[in-house]
Amino acid sequence: MKKHLPLILFLALVTSAFSQKKSDLIAEIESLKTKISEVEQDLAKAKREISSANAKAETLDTENAGLRDANATLLSNLSNFSELSKQNSENVNRAMAALARKEKQLSGVNDMISANDSTAIVSLTRIKQTLGENANVAVGEGVISISNSLNNLFGSDSSSKLTEEGKAWLANVAKVIKSNPNFKTEVEGLNMTGEFGPTYDQAAAVAKELVETLEVQTTRIAITARDGNFKEGINVKLQPDYKGFYAKAKESAKASQ
Repeated sequence: MKKHLPLILFLALVTSAFSQKKSDLIAEIESLKTKISEVEQDLAKAKREISSANAKAETLDTENAGLRDANATLLSNLSNFSELSKQNSENVNRAMAALARKEKQLSGVNDMISANDSTAIVSLTRIKQTLGENANVAVGEGVISISNSLNNLFGSDSSSKLTEEGKAWLANVAKVIKSNPNFKTEVEGLNMTGEFGPTYDQAAAVAKELVETLEVQTTRIAITARDGNFKEGINVKLQPDYKGFYAKAKESAKASQ
């Protein structure tokens, strides 16, 4: 027994030391497992972060591509807008130039109309000086109208033979016509019965006296008969030469183009 005691002690010590080392190894293994778990968690987290970063990078790339496309579209639109603005500016300039030409044309026509009106007003003063202040003279729309009754001209409303008073009146009217060569003359007979034949004959008698006796040019005399709307008499109308007026207006319009 004494012989085996040292061996038994040695074995006990060895077994004790082995058990301690095994415990330490197990603890170390557990510690390593914990660290490996932590590393795996960190790795997984890193992978998630990398994946998120890659997704954000892809999103940014897509957004950048969209921005580049939008920028290209904007530049193209700006170029188109610039061209359109240039065209609009040219169109506006052409329109303004056309309006200026039209305004010049209208200005010329208005000047001619104003000149006719002014001439009519001036002629009215001269006519009253020739025919007397009590003469029945009116001006409207550039037309001068000299009126007289059938009784004064013919002695009655049915006669077509001029009285001496009527002839004297027409002599002064002839002076007025000759002093206004730019005006056309119309002898207008008015009646209120609807019988235009006798009225036309009376107007023709006045025109014949002006042409044959008082030497007014035939081309300047026109004859009309119409319903006087409860009025009767003779109107000698002096009006602008509209044909010549429009010819001058046309020439004025061409000159301003």
